[in-house]
Amino acid sequence: MDTASASTAAPVTMIENVTFDEIRIGQSASLSRRLTMHDIQLFAMVSGDINPAHLDTEYASSSRFHKVIGHGMWSGSLISAVLGTLLPGPGTIYLGQDLRFKRPVGLGDIITATVTAKEKRDKNVVVFECVCVNQDGQPVVTGSAEVIAPTEKVNRPAHELPQVQMIHHDGHELMLKRCEELPPVPTAVVHPCDESSLKGAVEAAEAGLIDPVLIGPEAKIRALGMGFGLNLAGYRIIDVPHSNAAAETGVRLARSGEVEAVMKGSLHTDELMAEVVRKDTGLRTGRRLSHVFVMNVPTYPRTLLITDAAINIYPTLEDKVSIVQNAIDLAKVLGVDKPRVAILSAVETVNPKIASTLEAAALCKMADRGQIKGGVLDGPLAFDNAISEEAARTKGIVSDVAGRADILLVPDLEAGNMLAKQLSFLANADAAGIVLGARVPIILTSRADNIRTRLASCAVAVLMAAARRKAALAAAE
Repeated sequence: MDTASASTAAPVTMIENVTFDEIRIGQSASLSRRLTMHDIQLFAMVSGDINPAHLDTEYASSSRFHKVIGHGMWSGSLISAVLGTLLPGPGTIYLGQDLRFKRPVGLGDIITATVTAKEKRDKNVVVFECVCVNQDGQPVVTGSAEVIAPTEKVNRPAHELPQVQMIHHDGHELMLKRCEELPPVPTAVVHPCDESSLKGAVEAAEAGLIDPVLIGPEAKIRALGMGFGLNLAGYRIIDVPHSNAAAETGVRLARSGEVEAVMKGSLHTDELMAEVVRKDTGLRTGRRLSHVFVMNVPTYPRTLLITDAAINIYPTLEDKVSIVQNAIDLAKVLGVDKPRVAILSAVETVNPKIASTLEAAALCKMADRGQIKGGVLDGPLAFDNAISEEAARTKGIVSDVAGRADILLVPDLEAGNMLAKQLSFLANADAAGIVLGARVPIILTSRADNIRTRLASCAVAVLMAAARRKAALAAAE
């Protein structure tokens, strides 16, 4: 019996068919492939089958239909691949099939699809016996397929398959998951007087992330809630006449310990931050305030923190010490034991004409001397060799940080803001924003933020507040 086989481990470079006249009864061909979650998601995307038994692991594990239907259909699709690429191969026209799904197929299973010619008919029709077996030799799909076999010989280079990238939002989902067992954080929502800011506060409250105190003109807030169908019952509202008073009140509540976070509403960032940084009545600490974008980029394997992109316009070397330390402390709260900090510049060598390279060198030495704690710093690094190990190797850079950065320290606000927005709008990155260095975390939201971004920003504040409470308890003991 003639056989042919192929495996996804070795890409096919040439493709050749078997014509009707060349096919012999009993001739067979096989193709093997391991089922991955990527396969399942692609199958769902193409077919439109979003059955949670295939895509939701928690549902699937509790369902008696786990792995049966869609994954069996995936196995059946391998039969089509064998017929179209191996036997008969290019030029084959599929007429029909009769398949039975015998066993579940699970993640990691290796499925081998085999077709065997069992009948040749008039008009170049061939009937194939079809079977798919798992790695244990157990049949998962059996049946038959009927095709019109090609009559002309084809031998040509195989087409390279297009690269398909699945965009996931796992990073933000994991942050939200970590907050499920934590209590809602009392949060001063300052002047939520437009749809985006009021909805954001209510959505975060409904998600169990915050316990909002809405501060602003009460009549306006209630009218907005009614107009947008938001239920404000149960939420405390502090009536103040305008945004300046709202900012002052929100900061006062945070200073007194009545709330553990402050959330920006529809007022301008500068208006809120002016109250935060007031010397006698604000929320300053010994640290410089700084903003961090918490970004989950589909093409990067870890959460990426970008700082500072919203507060410090042209930070000095002294400012950058606080900016780096704030980001390191946040990375640790997010679960990174030893955050890697890449100090960005246009080049990866120290150049006296480029101030950011000199500051990078100084920051690295300060970290060596213990003036910056808890992270591993390297710089100057250009963006490519900060996030790409291949780019770093090409440049001959030997570093614990290069290609694996957790934190990107940008030279100034302009560079950071452009970088973060490029990742969001061109690389489909998820972003969350937080201001650190104050007595409480400050949640900065934008009208352009989607619900996932707003909730993730609140989740960062929840995790920071929980870490502060834990540290305070430890200090008291």
